[in-house]
Amino acid sequence: MMNSEESKLTSATQTSPRVLAQEQLEAYNKREIDAFLKPYAKDVKVYTFPNKLEYEGIERMRELYTLKFETTKDLHCKIISRIVKGNVVIDEEQVTANGTTFQAVAIYEITDKKISTVRFVR
Repeated sequence: MMNSEESKLTSATQTSPRVLAQEQLEAYNKREIDAFLKPYAKDVKVYTFPNKLEYEGIERMRELYTLKFETTKDLHCKIISRIVKGNVVIDEEQVTANGTTFQAVAIYEITDKKISTVRFVR
């Protein structure tokens, strides 16, 4: 049985920025929409770096990624490198989609144990 300190540590570890980023990545690669959305805040904002708002809200994200998961059979993201600094995770990615492979950078900001902002550098 865990004591309260161990329980707090386990809870914090399961919602750490690194864990949240990894959780959504694994679900993305499996094309599991509910698991993919779980780490995100309901009011998530997605930008093209630095500040061009592409869309906002988890329901819009659901629409876009459901379509992407259904229509892009070779969709896959591999992490080249990951930096975690406080509540920010920066992933250098190699993405495959529709027979093309390209490099991208995703910057995740975590607020209240959820991914609240994503910025893509393409």
